[in-house]
Amino acid sequence: MQLPFSKMHGIGNDFVVLDCRHDGFALDAAQIRALADRHTGVGFDQLLSVEPARDPSCAFYYGIWNGDGSASGQCGNGVRCVAAWLHRAGALALGDSVLIESPSGPVTVRLLGANEVTVDMGEPIFEPARIPFAAEAAAERYELRVDDATLQIGAVSMGNPHAVMVVRDLAAPDLQRLGPLLSSHERFAQGANAGFVQQLDRSHLRLRVHERGAGWTQACGTGACAAMAVLHRRGDVDDRVWVELPGGSLQIDWAGPGHPLWMTGPAAFAFEGEWTIPASLP
Repeated sequence: MQLPFSKMHGIGNDFVVLDCRHDGFALDAAQIRALADRHTGVGFDQLLSVEPARDPSCAFYYGIWNGDGSASGQCGNGVRCVAAWLHRAGALALGDSVLIESPSGPVTVRLLGANEVTVDMGEPIFEPARIPFAAEAAAERYELRVDDATLQIGAVSMGNPHAVMVVRDLAAPDLQRLGPLLSSHERFAQGANAGFVQQLDRSHLRLRVHERGAGWTQACGTGACAAMAVLHRRGDVDDRVWVELPGGSLQIDWAGPGHPLWMTGPAAFAFEGEWTIPASLP
């Protein structure tokens, strides 16, 4: 069988987007892993399916799968690509604001340009049980034991769980080891995206993210939101912050508790293609 797809990316965080509005989503975990293989498949950080909405208040639903076949609750760069894909498909006009449904619930997207999208990512969640993260009470900082070291992190959900650690040097060799360890730490019951953030000033951050189920990525939209939210809660940044990731920059706006957090950035098409679904997989 031939599977048509669009290859897209948001500042280097790359996706395969499937049109499932009529036939539904039918790939299993083994097929997702085969499609994600960058040598024998197409390759992606996440797979996105555009489907009919489950929630009648929303225009469409989008599913999210990591390269290892596991499901994800939210993807900031991915939702911008979904909005740009819907515009190209004639389902979303420039300047329109529309609710689309993620696995974590509805999000509002506004198309600023053909490839520029702003997204209401909702209010950051700091309550440990809702992240989920094992802690007795919400705190600005937690001590986390990793191997023989005690690390200080922030924990937050942006529709998916994040561990945020402030560092002085993003090129420090130890981060390569710490990323996977934080992503799989036992205190995060569902795993976590591990973000390492360097603060340049009150409105500029640099960030590297190791994503659960995907590994190190060129960009992580929810990771940028999480880093800003954790530092804003501590009073360390302003209400508008630019977050620089290896693949590019995102603008994050948050006025604090009681307000939604907004993420603005680009979405780009790379190519269209058809993937031959393997007849059998190990």
